[in-house]
Amino acid sequence: MSKLIVVPTPIGNLEDMTFRAIRILKEADAVLAEDTRTTVKLFQKFEIENKLISHHLNNEHKTVDRIVNELESGLTYALVSDAGTPAISDPGFLLVRECVRKGIEVECLPGPTAFVPALVNSGFPCEKFVYEGFLPTKKGRQTRIMQIAEEQRTVVLYESPHRILKALKQFQEHFEADRQISISREISKKFEETVRGTTAELLHHFTNNPIKGEFVVVVEGKAK
Repeated sequence: MSKLIVVPTPIGNLEDMTFRAIRILKEADAVLAEDTRTTVKLFQKFEIENKLISHHLNNEHKTVDRIVNELESGLTYALVSDAGTPAISDPGFLLVRECVRKGIEVECLPGPTAFVPALVNSGFPCEKFVYEGFLPTKKGRQTRIMQIAEEQRTVVLYESPHRILKALKQFQEHFEADRQISISREISKKFEETVRGTTAELLHHFTNNPIKGEFVVVVEGKAK
């Protein structure tokens, strides 16, 4: 039976890999990987021997039709990204959408996603929140930040180490001075860190400390 299985992989600590995920990666007819070099290391760790097919942001528009045709022939493919759950700010959405359109079964295993632990660690309300993914690098960035400034729900977004200071400075221009922010980085890794405070306090911290790893930024909702 044709099937696409979305398999989350650890965002840091490899002990977060599940028995089920390992089994699926061994049993699938092939594994679609964002970066085969990264996935090979995971395979070596868990003694997985399977065919790897490259499927990433730069080629997914070109490969989706071919992969769907192969799935329709009765194959089962597993889909992984470099870390976390595919399609969450990673390649995968286009393939999942096309499989759904063609009536191919899609199954997504539960597993690691960076924004969930960061949201919980923030201490902000979690029952309702907005996930923004990555902020635009240029066009539309200022508009998006102004929208976040008015959002009354908790907001979660990703930012690169190269733009985290820029983001905090832009937040400072549009947020109230006492608006609280929680920033988590290196989640589940050796140097995991969560820092909480106002934009001014966080700017001071990250200006005077090394900026490494991917950042998950959680913004307190605007007071009603």
